[in-house]
Amino acid sequence: MVYSLVSAAMTTSPRIPVATYRLQFNRSFTFRDATGVVPYLAALGISHCYSSPYLRARPGSSHGYDIVDHNALNPEIGSAEDYEQFVAELHRHNMGQILDIVPNHMGVMGSDNAWWLDILENGEASEYADFFDIDWEPIKEELRGKTLVPVLEDQYGKVLEKGELQLSLDVETGEFSILYHQNRFPIDPLVYPRILAAQLESLEEKLGPAHQDFLELQSITTAFGHLPSRSKASPEQKLERNREKEIQKRRLAALCARSDEVLQFLTDQVRVLNGTVGEPRSFDSLHELIKAQAYRLAQWRVAADDINYRRFFDIDDLAGLRTENEAVFALTHRFVFDLLAQGKINGLRIDHPDGLYNPGKYFRELNHAVGASDRGPNLAESNGIYVVIEKILTGTERLCQEWPVSGTTGYEFANLVNGLFVDQSAATKAERIYRAFVEYPVDFPTLAYNCKKLTLKVSLFSELNVLANALSRIALSSRHTCDFTLHSLTSALIEIIASLSVYRTYENDHQLSSEDRDYIERAVAEGRKRSHAGDLTVFDFIRRALLMETNGDELQSQQLAVTRFAMRFQQVTSAVMAKGLEDMAFYRYNRLIALNEVGGNPSKFGVSVEEFHQANQDRLKWWPHSMLSTSTHDSKRSEDVRARIDVLSEIPAVWRLRVRHWRDWNRGRKRLVDGKPAPSRNDEYMLYQTLVGAWPVESPDTSEWPAFVQRIQQYALKAVREGKECTSWVNPNADYEDALKEFIGSILERRAQNRFLANFSDFHHRISRLGMFNSLSQTLLKLTSPGVPDVYQGNEIWDFSLVDPDNRRPVDYARRQRLLQEMQKSGQSSDWMPAHARELLENMDDGRIKMYGTWMTLCFRRQYRELFQDGAYTPLTVSGSKAGNLCAFARELDEQIAIVIVPVLCATLLGDQEENPVGERVWGDTRIEIPRDAQQIRYHNLFTNEVITAAADAGRRFLVVSAVLKSFPAALISGQCMHATSDRMLRGNH
Repeated sequence: MVYSLVSAAMTTSPRIPVATYRLQFNRSFTFRDATGVVPYLAALGISHCYSSPYLRARPGSSHGYDIVDHNALNPEIGSAEDYEQFVAELHRHNMGQILDIVPNHMGVMGSDNAWWLDILENGEASEYADFFDIDWEPIKEELRGKTLVPVLEDQYGKVLEKGELQLSLDVETGEFSILYHQNRFPIDPLVYPRILAAQLESLEEKLGPAHQDFLELQSITTAFGHLPSRSKASPEQKLERNREKEIQKRRLAALCARSDEVLQFLTDQVRVLNGTVGEPRSFDSLHELIKAQAYRLAQWRVAADDINYRRFFDIDDLAGLRTENEAVFALTHRFVFDLLAQGKINGLRIDHPDGLYNPGKYFRELNHAVGASDRGPNLAESNGIYVVIEKILTGTERLCQEWPVSGTTGYEFANLVNGLFVDQSAATKAERIYRAFVEYPVDFPTLAYNCKKLTLKVSLFSELNVLANALSRIALSSRHTCDFTLHSLTSALIEIIASLSVYRTYENDHQLSSEDRDYIERAVAEGRKRSHAGDLTVFDFIRRALLMETNGDELQSQQLAVTRFAMRFQQVTSAVMAKGLEDMAFYRYNRLIALNEVGGNPSKFGVSVEEFHQANQDRLKWWPHSMLSTSTHDSKRSEDVRARIDVLSEIPAVWRLRVRHWRDWNRGRKRLVDGKPAPSRNDEYMLYQTLVGAWPVESPDTSEWPAFVQRIQQYALKAVREGKECTSWVNPNADYEDALKEFIGSILERRAQNRFLANFSDFHHRISRLGMFNSLSQTLLKLTSPGVPDVYQGNEIWDFSLVDPDNRRPVDYARRQRLLQEMQKSGQSSDWMPAHARELLENMDDGRIKMYGTWMTLCFRRQYRELFQDGAYTPLTVSGSKAGNLCAFARELDEQIAIVIVPVLCATLLGDQEENPVGERVWGDTRIEIPRDAQQIRYHNLFTNEVITAAADAGRRFLVVSAVLKSFPAALISGQCMHATSDRMLRGNH
């Protein structure tokens, strides 16, 4: 009595997905691979593939977010024919597709982004000069009209004199470029004469002054020299320059093709200009040529201070796009809109919208562009398409109601549901254990503030410089503010940004919500309190600028400058929060690392059942189709890893004793680095929790163990570099990193004398089992709560992955397909389910139990999609001795009702007994009150095929938990009328 491979046919893919499944495309997982798993995903109950970016990205990209061409598929992922077959397979199974798109930035450097190469060649005269967020008038005179290119591995002069910067002529295109490893930097055609005319008399002497080829080269040289300059060119001059330079390049290529003498002459010129290693003066001419370009080549370290284009966080080769520019919007979305019009994709996931200049305007333009299109019937939806945005909400922050989107990508749900399995009553104990282990107090709000300040001063100082310079210009324009120095403005901005409690505000067109005004006011007030400045009136000035409070008598240019500053400020704060909080503070504060997840708040220790219900009711009211995630490609730890670590909150006394023993036993495995034992106590504490979460569910054989050890070493190395306490990406401490890797290798060495390994394995056995119960519960909650549930690739069975790239390892789909097919084959027997449920429970380690719960629930959700998309959410009252260990709610629509029951805090529930959270001995008198309008309906347990009879008491009806959870540790219960309908469907499908 189970669901068949394909649901009842849908004539079209729905606008709102039933459930999505995230696929990570790259050269190791292609369109052909995805086509092969579509039937499996359909059988699992998935309605939409949720695809990572697959537009043309930097070669070798493992993630697809470094797009270099928005109007082509990534050839490493597959051909157009491969893509068509993937889409056709989706449609054959009545499935749709959500595509992850990247409007905020593009991959630059290298030699494959045509827009970026054009900017390097032509500077401000490029037709793409305003496509990227470049400050063409930075405070440094040497960068005026140029783009800083921080790509060199060493200082510029050393790289130059080592001969690593090589001038090159492409004879087929007539283009000169500077080559550096895989990077190409075009030469400004206006300065081609420096190359072409040098030593020209030698060619004249060889060919003669009247020779046609000599005269042609002279003519080409003159034409290049008369091109309009890069700076302050009018639109007409830009057109002339872009037209004429290409004509002259073609003439030069043609001349090289027909004249061996000219080609040899130019080859010799290039060789001489490239200098001779060991003769520094021989590089003078090449240096002067490079100085004349529209870019400044620099060592990568220079970026932190001087880079003058907006980046994606602090990644130099991801340059921010000005999507607010209509031409940029049109060109970067044209191909995607065509895919939507053709019905090949059915929705969008918008990556990092907080990086956009005006996210609200972008969402409106996106919705209008799609809704107004007449290119295809699939875009006729009056409410637009399904769009979710990667917006991270903090604290009580709410998504802007005016945005025409379906919701977020679900980070807030991941943290919400994870919090249910953290024992709130143990917060103080957990803090004491952590503090005693690391031997110093850690206050997370203060830590987060300091990490944001450090991010501004180190990783994003160049972005801060741009803001401060813009603010300085505004201040200098008025006699009332002209005495504010650049230093005072910079210092105040640091304090304000570090004090902002949200990723960003959303001021636009001088409109600011009361909530955003409050965020700014509080950040300014906090910054003022923390500042040691002698003149605090600078904060009043910045406050007025951020709120765009102008007097009305300022020049329009000044009003525009204030607006630009305030809007740019918002883009910077989101990057600071992401790098300072997520990528630094979250790797420094290790009280319970399961709480250190994107969008999470490690200060908040757990979530009550009441809070969980309230959040679900709010989502149903405001964002009923928001995505529900528990693992994503950005997760620092997978859902199953966090589910295990959560258990530690329930056993603080046991945990305290264990980590004390491990610390003592492993002390001798450390070595001194800079006079201190390495790894640090804090990193060691993080490591033990990581092992709790990532430990293999089945002990690997000897050949697999080194791979696990290496995974832990790689994760720990990334974590400590992100934390930037003992080492970092920019300044790696090789001694500390070696000590960390050696420590991990030593404590995980499989030998009889390793006391830690045996003790940890014994401890982990119980943690692992309890973590599985947590994971089963959170999976069922995700699949039945208001919103659209998403399954991250591979997580339909146990997956103990850590942060990327660990969570992008290949998924064994063959195994998953085999497991599901075995269930389907066995499930055709009507008496299979009760025995199967018990058997799955007794063999949880193999992961089938998670797949079973996922499969059964998704198929049920697909059959009753309206119930889960539109049905009411009713928290159910639980009473009895174990009431605090249950979360129960009902989804109701008309005559339909589904009741969800899951255990929480199973370590507390079960005590020291190694048993399952099922049966009367565990649940005793615990019972759940049924909603009044559903009290006359009989019930059916979806997972066990058991009929549940409600008990009556004082005019009310109850479900007795010991009967409901008799043989399976979670329940999805439907009314008997619904069961009869689904039963007919199942028999028909078989």
